[in-house]
Amino acid sequence: MEGADGPVSRGLEVLQRRGLDATGISITISDPRRRGNPLLWVNRAFTETTGYAFADAVGRNCSFLQGPDTDQREVARIRAAIAAEESVTVTLLNHRADGTPFWNRLSIDPVLDGEQLVGFVGVQTDVTAEIVAGAERDAARAASEAALARETAARISLQSAHRRLQLMAAATTTLSASLDPETVVGHLADLCVPQLADWLFVAETDETGTVVRVTTRHHAPAGHEAALQQVVRAYEGRPLPVTAPAAQAIEGGNTVTLSDLHPDGLASYARGLPDDVFAQLGTRALAAVPLAAADSTWGAMVLVRATPHAFPAGDLEVAEDLGRRAGQALANARTYTREATLAESLQRALLPGLPDLPDVTAAAHYTSAVVGAAVGGDLYDLMDLPGDAVGIVVADVAGHDVGAAATMGTLRDLVRAQSWAEPAPDPAQVLAGVDRLMQVLHVPTLVTAVVLQAVRPTAAQPGWTVRHANAGHPPVLLRLPDGGVDVLDAHHDVLLGVDPALPRTTVTRVVPAGSQLVLYTDGLVEQPGPGGGPVRDLDEGTQRLVDRLTALPVDATPQQVVDDLRQLVVERLDDTAVLVVQLGSGTLSG
Repeated sequence: MEGADGPVSRGLEVLQRRGLDATGISITISDPRRRGNPLLWVNRAFTETTGYAFADAVGRNCSFLQGPDTDQREVARIRAAIAAEESVTVTLLNHRADGTPFWNRLSIDPVLDGEQLVGFVGVQTDVTAEIVAGAERDAARAASEAALARETAARISLQSAHRRLQLMAAATTTLSASLDPETVVGHLADLCVPQLADWLFVAETDETGTVVRVTTRHHAPAGHEAALQQVVRAYEGRPLPVTAPAAQAIEGGNTVTLSDLHPDGLASYARGLPDDVFAQLGTRALAAVPLAAADSTWGAMVLVRATPHAFPAGDLEVAEDLGRRAGQALANARTYTREATLAESLQRALLPGLPDLPDVTAAAHYTSAVVGAAVGGDLYDLMDLPGDAVGIVVADVAGHDVGAAATMGTLRDLVRAQSWAEPAPDPAQVLAGVDRLMQVLHVPTLVTAVVLQAVRPTAAQPGWTVRHANAGHPPVLLRLPDGGVDVLDAHHDVLLGVDPALPRTTVTRVVPAGSQLVLYTDGLVEQPGPGGGPVRDLDEGTQRLVDRLTALPVDATPQQVVDDLRQLVVERLDDTAVLVVQLGSGTLSG
């Protein structure tokens, strides 16, 4: 989509979403196109980590975090990577606003719009505790070398500490990397098994205490599938037994540990599961850890070991830290999922239902972007028009928020009103009228749109007459009855909202009955190329769309076409609307 100042930077657009500002990971965005590569944006986590407020940081090169004791060799690596437009990760001694030093693991990645560099994204992690722990570990190793009698015990202790540090380092990014609750719990299970437990189950609960999902993991899954599935069925869909360690951990907010377990000790909360289920899995000691966020608890994870010995204090500390991190990640994920669901419902309510029109079969789909408010300005519409014609519209309002959705609703009404004016206007006149009304109503946005009018066949003209005008929108595709695909040629005029005085053009083409018109917004075609590369080329994406349509069965229905095209969306970085309209054989009029 084209903006008033050039192509909208999709990497920058995505990162400035509300979800990034709410995450606990410190994120910055800089602009290499400006002198000194100054910061354009920092999130709240950056302020919490460094003490520098948004206004104090933006506009400055992030070197203000450095001090006289910052390793200049690492600084040189950063400068070289930025000059080469490459990614880099370094660990620097930086300083907070109050002068306090901290170790900062900084990852910097370039953001491209096509082949043009438009920014750098920095992800900063305070790893002071890890560095200090490493120094302490080195000191302990030196001491162990001086005391040969304690060498074995010291080595075991160091290995355990290193394992815990690795877990916590992995958890820092892994548990906050997703806004899907199921994925968060899956990452938690991967972190804990086999590092902390022989097997585990996680019971997620809702506000009523009902277990909404049970996730299990075993260090040797082959051969244990049936037993794990029995555990899932026993606990999912109802509250935990009040005597269960998981329930006690949730209620009290503290870890509950048991050791030297035997089948009779499990009976009160085993939900009638046979003794051999727990024996097969290996259940001699457990630790139930609450998944607690700041103001809520989202369930518990139960770490289980096949040996009867109690969990070491160090492992419990790691497990509790993981539980807190997972609890907060679940809180964030559930909040996002709830808001996204409500917002997407709002978006779908704003989009019109497809009417049942004679000689016309249609199907449509809308997919929201996965970040931001999950609402936006993608619009499709299908309407019956005077003169035995069908009106077809697809448009894309700039933005992915409630304001864009509201503008989309206004735009829909304007297009409908202009299409029904007397005498009947052609598509270029419809777009010109909408453009003028946008100026009168002070609609401060840019819109790409395509308006089509398909006139039913007559005795004199047995094909459908399709008139269309395009305001900077991706081209409409024509799927012919034999399965061939053409780009429906149109003069691409400027976007709505640029200058209502500029002329607009209507192009007319007669298409055979049985043809399908495929309309879409750019979110469908601006997707990663083969191999998942970062470049999202509109022309390449359009060609992939043409190839996909060509490969479909000749008799594919509009709904089958829509369902297939949805598979092109591999990254939900933009709203996507798809509308497929099949023009039937029609009833020839005089």
